[in-house]
Amino acid sequence: MEFKKLSAPTLKELFIKELESCILSGKLPIGTKLPPERELAVSMQISRSVVNAGIKILADKGFLDIRQRQGTFIADYRKEGTIDTFLSIVNYNGGILRKEEVKSILELRIALDSLAIELGSKDITDSEILQLRNLTEDIGRAASPHEAAESAFAFHHHLALFSGNSLLPLIFRSFKALTYSLWLRFCALYGIPALYENTNELCTLIEERDFKGAESYLKRSLCDSISGHREIYYTP
Repeated sequence: MEFKKLSAPTLKELFIKELESCILSGKLPIGTKLPPERELAVSMQISRSVVNAGIKILADKGFLDIRQRQGTFIADYRKEGTIDTFLSIVNYNGGILRKEEVKSILELRIALDSLAIELGSKDITDSEILQLRNLTEDIGRAASPHEAAESAFAFHHHLALFSGNSLLPLIFRSFKALTYSLWLRFCALYGIPALYENTNELCTLIEERDFKGAESYLKRSLCDSISGHREIYYTP
Protein backbone atom coordinates (compact mmCIF):
# COMPACT_ATOMS: atom_id res chain seq x y z
CA MET A 1 0.00 0.00 0.00
CA GLU A 2 1.39 3.40 -1.01
CA PHE A 3 0.60 6.77 0.52
CA LYS A 4 1.47 10.14 -0.92
CA LYS A 5 4.02 12.28 0.85
CA LEU A 6 2.56 14.92 3.15
CA SER A 7 4.15 18.34 3.41
CA ALA A 8 3.28 21.39 5.45
CA PRO A 9 2.78 24.70 3.62
CA THR A 10 5.64 27.17 3.86
CA LEU A 11 5.26 30.59 5.48
CA LYS A 12 5.35 32.13 2.00
CA GLU A 13 2.47 29.89 0.86
CA LEU A 14 0.50 30.76 4.01
CA PHE A 15 1.14 34.48 3.45
CA ILE A 16 -0.04 34.24 -0.17
CA LYS A 17 -3.13 32.28 0.81
CA GLU A 18 -4.01 34.79 3.56
CA LEU A 19 -3.74 37.80 1.25
CA GLU A 20 -5.63 36.04 -1.55
CA SER A 21 -8.41 35.25 0.91
CA CYS A 22 -8.57 38.87 2.08
CA ILE A 23 -8.71 40.11 -1.52
CA LEU A 24 -11.25 37.59 -2.82
CA SER A 25 -13.51 38.03 0.23
CA GLY A 26 -13.54 41.80 -0.25
CA LYS A 27 -11.81 42.45 3.07
CA LEU A 28 -9.12 44.21 1.03
CA PRO A 29 -11.06 46.05 -1.73
CA ILE A 30 -9.56 46.94 -5.11
CA GLY A 31 -7.45 50.08 -4.84
CA THR A 32 -6.53 49.56 -1.19
CA LYS A 33 -2.91 50.41 -0.38
CA LEU A 34 -1.06 47.73 1.58
CA PRO A 35 1.07 48.68 4.59
CA PRO A 36 4.84 48.74 3.94
CA GLU A 37 6.54 45.33 3.81
CA ARG A 38 8.24 45.93 7.17
CA GLU A 39 4.89 46.57 8.88
CA LEU A 40 3.30 43.50 7.25
CA ALA A 41 6.21 41.37 8.42
CA VAL A 42 5.93 42.59 12.00
CA SER A 43 2.13 42.31 12.05
CA MET A 44 2.12 38.73 10.67
CA GLN A 45 5.27 37.72 12.58
CA ILE A 46 7.16 36.57 9.51
CA SER A 47 10.37 37.73 7.85
CA ARG A 48 10.43 40.63 5.44
CA SER A 49 11.93 38.33 2.78
CA VAL A 50 8.81 36.11 2.99
CA VAL A 51 6.58 39.17 2.55
CA ASN A 52 8.67 40.46 -0.37
CA ALA A 53 8.62 37.10 -2.20
CA GLY A 54 4.89 36.64 -1.58
CA ILE A 55 4.04 40.12 -2.86
CA LYS A 56 5.97 39.49 -6.09
CA ILE A 57 4.03 36.25 -6.69
CA LEU A 58 0.70 37.95 -5.95
CA ALA A 59 1.64 40.73 -8.38
CA ASP A 60 2.43 38.14 -11.07
CA LYS A 61 -1.02 36.64 -10.47
CA GLY A 62 -2.65 40.03 -10.96
CA PHE A 63 -3.77 40.48 -7.35
CA LEU A 64 -1.35 43.31 -6.51
CA ASP A 65 -0.08 46.38 -8.32
CA ILE A 66 3.43 47.42 -7.27
CA ARG A 67 4.03 51.09 -8.03
CA GLN A 68 7.50 52.52 -7.75
CA ARG A 69 7.84 55.08 -4.91
CA GLN A 70 4.07 54.86 -4.27
CA GLY A 71 3.56 51.48 -2.67
CA THR A 72 1.61 48.27 -3.31
CA PHE A 73 -2.10 48.35 -4.11
CA ILE A 74 -4.86 45.76 -4.51
CA ALA A 75 -5.30 45.33 -8.27
CA ASP A 76 -8.43 44.53 -10.26
CA TYR A 77 -7.49 40.87 -10.65
CA ARG A 78 -10.27 40.18 -13.17
CA LYS A 79 -8.51 42.57 -15.56
CA GLU A 80 -4.90 41.93 -14.60
CA GLY A 81 -5.01 38.21 -13.72
CA THR A 82 -3.78 35.02 -15.37
CA ILE A 83 -4.88 31.38 -15.38
CA ASP A 84 -3.19 31.15 -11.95
CA THR A 85 -5.59 33.84 -10.73
CA PHE A 86 -8.52 31.76 -11.92
CA LEU A 87 -7.14 28.72 -10.07
CA SER A 88 -6.81 30.79 -6.89
CA ILE A 89 -10.46 31.84 -7.19
CA VAL A 90 -11.51 28.21 -7.60
CA ASN A 91 -9.39 27.13 -4.61
CA TYR A 92 -10.89 29.95 -2.53
CA ASN A 93 -14.31 28.49 -3.31
CA GLY A 94 -13.18 25.14 -1.92
CA GLY A 95 -12.35 23.73 -5.34
CA ILE A 96 -15.99 24.02 -6.40
CA LEU A 97 -16.60 25.37 -9.88
CA ARG A 98 -19.66 27.57 -10.12
CA LYS A 99 -21.85 27.96 -13.19
CA GLU A 100 -20.06 31.10 -14.41
CA GLU A 101 -16.65 29.43 -14.12
CA VAL A 102 -17.77 26.19 -15.80
CA LYS A 103 -19.29 28.21 -18.64
CA SER A 104 -16.03 30.10 -19.12
CA ILE A 105 -13.97 26.88 -19.23
CA LEU A 106 -16.31 25.16 -21.67
CA GLU A 107 -16.41 28.19 -23.98
CA LEU A 108 -12.61 28.14 -24.05
CA ARG A 109 -12.70 24.38 -24.73
CA ILE A 110 -14.96 24.98 -27.73
CA ALA A 111 -12.51 27.52 -29.15
CA LEU A 112 -9.35 25.47 -28.54
CA ASP A 113 -10.69 22.04 -29.53
CA SER A 114 -12.38 23.42 -32.64
CA LEU A 115 -9.11 25.04 -33.71
CA ALA A 116 -7.22 21.79 -33.00
CA ILE A 117 -9.64 19.83 -35.20
CA GLU A 118 -9.54 22.44 -37.98
CA LEU A 119 -5.73 22.59 -38.06
CA GLY A 120 -5.29 18.85 -37.58
CA SER A 121 -7.59 18.06 -40.48
CA LYS A 122 -4.87 19.18 -42.88
CA ASP A 123 -2.07 16.84 -41.83
CA ILE A 124 -3.27 14.32 -39.23
CA THR A 125 -1.95 10.84 -40.02
CA ASP A 126 -3.57 7.43 -39.74
CA SER A 127 -1.11 6.62 -36.95
CA GLU A 128 -2.18 9.70 -34.98
CA ILE A 129 -5.85 8.85 -35.46
CA LEU A 130 -5.10 5.35 -34.13
CA GLN A 131 -3.61 6.95 -31.01
CA LEU A 132 -6.85 8.87 -30.50
CA ARG A 133 -8.80 5.62 -30.86
CA ASN A 134 -6.59 3.89 -28.27
CA LEU A 135 -7.11 6.76 -25.82
CA THR A 136 -10.86 6.59 -26.44
CA GLU A 137 -10.88 2.89 -25.59
CA ASP A 138 -8.85 3.65 -22.46
CA ILE A 139 -11.83 5.69 -21.26
CA GLY A 140 -14.14 2.75 -21.87
CA ARG A 141 -11.84 0.43 -19.90
CA ALA A 142 -11.30 2.88 -17.03
CA ALA A 143 -11.85 1.37 -13.60
CA SER A 144 -12.50 4.72 -11.92
CA PRO A 145 -13.61 8.27 -12.76
CA HIS A 146 -10.03 9.44 -12.18
CA GLU A 147 -8.69 7.02 -14.82
CA ALA A 148 -11.45 8.06 -17.22
CA ALA A 149 -10.74 11.77 -16.67
CA GLU A 150 -7.00 11.22 -17.20
CA SER A 151 -7.65 9.42 -20.50
CA ALA A 152 -10.12 12.10 -21.60
CA PHE A 153 -7.52 14.78 -20.96
CA ALA A 154 -4.92 12.74 -22.86
CA PHE A 155 -7.30 12.41 -25.83
CA HIS A 156 -7.87 16.17 -26.13
CA HIS A 157 -4.24 17.00 -25.37
CA HIS A 158 -3.15 14.69 -28.21
CA LEU A 159 -5.75 16.33 -30.44
CA ALA A 160 -4.03 19.63 -29.67
CA LEU A 161 -0.60 18.09 -30.32
CA PHE A 162 -1.74 16.75 -33.71
CA SER A 163 -2.94 20.22 -34.73
CA GLY A 164 0.64 21.18 -35.57
CA ASN A 165 0.29 24.40 -33.56
CA SER A 166 3.04 24.41 -30.93
CA LEU A 167 1.11 26.63 -28.49
CA LEU A 168 -2.20 24.75 -28.41
CA PRO A 169 -1.04 21.76 -26.32
CA LEU A 170 0.78 24.09 -23.91
CA ILE A 171 -2.34 26.22 -23.42
CA PHE A 172 -4.49 23.13 -22.96
CA ARG A 173 -2.11 21.68 -20.37
CA SER A 174 -1.98 24.96 -18.46
CA PHE A 175 -5.55 24.51 -17.27
CA LYS A 176 -5.54 20.72 -16.90
CA ALA A 177 -6.67 20.92 -13.27
CA LEU A 178 -9.83 22.73 -14.30
CA THR A 179 -10.83 20.53 -17.23
CA TYR A 180 -9.90 17.41 -15.26
CA SER A 181 -12.29 18.42 -12.47
CA LEU A 182 -15.10 18.85 -15.01
CA TRP A 183 -14.60 15.34 -16.40
CA LEU A 184 -14.67 13.97 -12.86
CA ARG A 185 -17.90 15.85 -12.24
CA PHE A 186 -19.37 14.57 -15.52
CA CYS A 187 -18.52 10.97 -14.59
CA ALA A 188 -20.07 11.42 -11.14
CA LEU A 189 -23.32 12.66 -12.67
CA TYR A 190 -23.65 10.55 -15.81
CA GLY A 191 -21.13 7.71 -15.47
CA ILE A 192 -17.97 6.68 -17.31
CA PRO A 193 -19.99 5.10 -20.20
CA ALA A 194 -21.47 8.52 -21.02
CA LEU A 195 -17.98 10.05 -21.22
CA TYR A 196 -16.87 7.16 -23.41
CA GLU A 197 -19.93 7.61 -25.66
CA ASN A 198 -19.16 11.31 -26.17
CA THR A 199 -15.49 10.72 -26.93
CA ASN A 200 -16.22 7.72 -29.13
CA GLU A 201 -18.61 9.75 -31.29
CA LEU A 202 -16.00 12.47 -31.73
CA CYS A 203 -13.25 9.95 -32.45
CA THR A 204 -15.39 8.09 -34.99
CA LEU A 205 -16.05 11.31 -36.93
CA ILE A 206 -12.31 12.02 -36.97
CA GLU A 207 -11.60 8.44 -38.13
CA GLU A 208 -14.04 9.01 -40.98
CA ARG A 209 -12.20 12.29 -41.63
CA ASP A 210 -15.47 14.14 -41.25
CA PHE A 211 -13.76 17.06 -39.54
CA LYS A 212 -16.65 19.49 -40.03
CA GLY A 213 -18.92 16.92 -38.42
CA ALA A 214 -16.43 16.48 -35.57
CA GLU A 215 -16.35 20.25 -34.93
CA SER A 216 -20.14 20.41 -35.02
CA TYR A 217 -20.51 17.48 -32.61
CA LEU A 218 -17.92 18.92 -30.23
CA LYS A 219 -19.67 22.29 -30.10
CA ARG A 220 -23.09 20.70 -29.65
CA SER A 221 -21.85 18.44 -26.85
CA LEU A 222 -20.17 21.24 -24.91
CA CYS A 223 -23.07 23.62 -25.47
CA ASP A 224 -25.34 21.00 -23.87
CA SER A 225 -23.31 21.37 -20.69
CA ILE A 226 -23.26 25.17 -20.94
CA SER A 227 -27.01 25.43 -21.45
CA GLY A 228 -27.77 23.05 -18.59
CA HIS A 229 -29.16 20.22 -20.72
CA ARG A 230 -26.35 18.11 -19.23
CA GLU A 231 -25.29 20.46 -16.49
CA ILE A 232 -22.03 19.82 -14.67
CA TYR A 233 -21.75 22.90 -12.49
CA TYR A 234 -22.26 22.99 -8.76
CA THR A 235 -25.18 24.92 -7.35
CA PRO A 236 -23.94 27.34 -4.63
